[in-house]
Amino acid sequence: MCRRRDVLLRALACAFGASVIAAPAGAADAAPAFGFGKPATAAEIRGWDIDVGPDGAGLPPGRGTVAQGQVIYDEKCAACHGTFGESTDYMMLAGGVGTLGSDAPVRTTGSKLNHATTLFDYIRRAMPFAAPKSLTDDEVYALTAYVLNLNDLLPADAALDAASILRVQMPNRDGFTAAHGFSRKDGAPDTHNVACMTDCADAPRLASQIPAYARDSHGNLAEQTRPLAAVEGVDTSSSGGVPPAAPGKVALPAAHASGADLARTLACTTCHGVSSRIVGPAFREVARKYAGDAGAEARLVAKVQQGGGGVWGTIPMPAQSQVRDADARSVVQWILGGAR
Repeated sequence: MCRRRDVLLRALACAFGASVIAAPAGAADAAPAFGFGKPATAAEIRGWDIDVGPDGAGLPPGRGTVAQGQVIYDEKCAACHGTFGESTDYMMLAGGVGTLGSDAPVRTTGSKLNHATTLFDYIRRAMPFAAPKSLTDDEVYALTAYVLNLNDLLPADAALDAASILRVQMPNRDGFTAAHGFSRKDGAPDTHNVACMTDCADAPRLASQIPAYARDSHGNLAEQTRPLAAVEGVDTSSSGGVPPAAPGKVALPAAHASGADLARTLACTTCHGVSSRIVGPAFREVARKYAGDAGAEARLVAKVQQGGGGVWGTIPMPAQSQVRDADARSVVQWILGGAR
């Protein structure tokens, strides 16, 4: 990052609005003047001039510990980034160190940044998401220390200030290069798009990115709860080319008559174990919860087909409207009977 004090001054002047006032009559030789605005003060410039360079230029005074950073992180950061920086909903902060040169690189704050000052700079100017620039410099030092600790780059009893942050050795410190088009005005592009000139397809073709061993590992896809559309050149059934059933109620063979068989065929066991939780509760947990409840069967049949949520946690039960009434009732009866 480069410091642009003169550019910022001009930007501030423009922000206040510059307007040239016509000279009064009889003063044709008077120089035009701005009608409003004022020179930016040193304090106003400091509010914008907050970039921090890799060499530490721009770092403010202050100090923060890993322990202090954890308290701030849990309050202001964990909701988006996960308790341990593992969340991929926003930016994954921890993990992946040493993977960038592998076939499965994991790009996180810890694995990809080449300078700890870059992390400090970003937290200071952009975080927390709902209130950027609201942190004190001590808090930014503390948060930087904690995120580095999550990546095993600082011990739990460490502290950071303007001097010690420069001694942090980031794993990817030698992995950055400016020898590409993104970093240089006159650089060549990283990729080259070459138009198809021979044997070009007349129209797009449907294909599957799922490997055959995974696509066909669960029997006839036409009988599953999530119908698969036709894939050109691929037999998606296990019965020798029988086309997938049209969306609607799933027709099950007579051999799948028991509740246990139906639970497997309808893929209930994808989210529910018999005696242990997966995504939703275990079948035997459900049986214990509703033991002796005369109206449970009807309510659970409706929940299977219509979906619901809030009883077993925050993850909702998706509607399984393709399941026939009789089949849903058989599964529920088997569950309430102890799933045996």
